[in-house]
Amino acid sequence: MSKQEFLDIVDENDSIIGKDTRENVHKNGLLHREIHVWFITPDGKIIFQHRAKDKDTYPDLLDATVGGHVDLGMTYDNTAIKETLEETGVNVDINDLHFLKKLRRRSVDAVSHIINSAFSSQYAYVYRGDISELKIEAGKATGFEAWPIDRLINLSDEEKKRFIPVNFNDGINGLFRDAEKYISC
Repeated sequence: MSKQEFLDIVDENDSIIGKDTRENVHKNGLLHREIHVWFITPDGKIIFQHRAKDKDTYPDLLDATVGGHVDLGMTYDNTAIKETLEETGVNVDINDLHFLKKLRRRSVDAVSHIINSAFSSQYAYVYRGDISELKIEAGKATGFEAWPIDRLINLSDEEKKRFIPVNFNDGINGLFRDAEKYISC
């Protein structure tokens, strides 16, 4: 039997007001915290994680390089470091991550009807290695793909179907441009 995961519930000011199970948080659309780390290559590509075909939400679609819930008692920064190691095998320091912005996001998976209502801290990380060196987290992903930023900003409707929809609904394209300024870092 798997251990039940609990998440902090927050208010519209991102202050913790309680906790509940991950299942209840998503079933009831409770506001919680999460992170995304976008790996950007020196040649201007964003690396996406290809989600596993059996994920409970958005299976078989492309997502941020790293994403995860902020666990009870953890900060956004600590979670970004922990999740980056778990999902890519890359050990980063907080000084390696460039905070982009915090978004208030809400999405509903069309198939599972799981509601994700979260404050999501977005980070950029300049990845100088080869995409083949990234560790794929077993059971969570099937691999990684790199897409040029200019192409991402001009995707066709058909190409957009390969990505989690919320990634193109709430200003993520602006994040890609914001992340570009760190390429020379």
